[in-house]
Amino acid sequence: MEEKKVYFAVFVRQSIYAGMFLLSKAAFDGGMSNFVFVFYRQAIATLFIFPIAFYFERKTAPPLSFKTFCKIFVLYLFGITISLNLHGVALIYTSASLVAATVNCIPVFTFLFALLFRVEVLRLKSMAGVAKVGGIVICVGGVVMLAFYKGPQLTFFNNHHLFHIHNHHQYPLHQNNWIKGCFFMLGFNVLWALSLVLQAFVYESYPSTLLFTSLQCLVSSFQSFIIAIAMERNLDQWKLGWDVRLLTVAYCGIVATGVSYAIQTWVIKKKGPVFLAMWTPIIMVITTPSSAFLLGESIGLGSGLGGLLLIGGLYSVLWGKSKEPKVSERLKEVDKECSLPVKESGTFSNDNPQSSLVKNV
Repeated sequence: MEEKKVYFAVFVRQSIYAGMFLLSKAAFDGGMSNFVFVFYRQAIATLFIFPIAFYFERKTAPPLSFKTFCKIFVLYLFGITISLNLHGVALIYTSASLVAATVNCIPVFTFLFALLFRVEVLRLKSMAGVAKVGGIVICVGGVVMLAFYKGPQLTFFNNHHLFHIHNHHQYPLHQNNWIKGCFFMLGFNVLWALSLVLQAFVYESYPSTLLFTSLQCLVSSFQSFIIAIAMERNLDQWKLGWDVRLLTVAYCGIVATGVSYAIQTWVIKKKGPVFLAMWTPIIMVITTPSSAFLLGESIGLGSGLGGLLLIGGLYSVLWGKSKEPKVSERLKEVDKECSLPVKESGTFSNDNPQSSLVKNV
């Protein structure tokens, strides 16, 4: 039952992020400043989750040391504040479907960082290790196909444009900005993957899920506010009306930040950062058809083929991780057999037959 809860939680989290991509793109196309959006998102998330965290965990939470606070501050300066601003600019430069596709690089970077920090173990001589590496390679192939092969356009349902928003891009949509957007997404993917791995270490210093999440939001709120007032001086950008901007800020602040961060922390605690990252392709699977229906974006054949590769890679890695406990148990059994003590009958383990002969003599 616990296993099913983890799978359900991680699927819900990826669905939440798919909705965030769609609403954010709609708000940015409507002219909203990315920097102001990030601040409002984190501030609303703080107001939403901090009272809940204080009510449930105020008696059980460990004391917050200055060293732990500094770790949280630096980690989420890069892992949330800077990465979210990079993500927003990339979304303005490109499209929701491309952003949802390129976030599938996160499992690759997360796996590499996890190996670097020895959070994950790779045994290439086992089927589990081969499946994990093969899944990563397949995911990379899917991302490459999404980036370089568009193919015939599927236009049978992309003319609805349900939001009815006229594009007011903050930046001209030409090839150079599209390439810049891809590089901004690459920076976001690297920082986000690194924060997923390092979060597991920081969480050990402060293992209170809700308060830990509220600290993330509170710290990043102050950081993003400083960036916003430095980058956006137009007061009109700070105003929220009863439109898609308010809906986006409320959804991203309460659901995509407050709720999803709590789910993220819990899943990392249960299964580790690589398990969480490997579910990233689900975002693309949901976002691609939804962006065509809601935002009028075109879908190419390459998107469908790339999506199939990403899903195949996802299941390959998940299968490999599911087999890892069995491989570890076998290795432990082998280690025990290799270190058997001398028996009373005078026989030794098979690792040292010469000693056995000496004992029998």
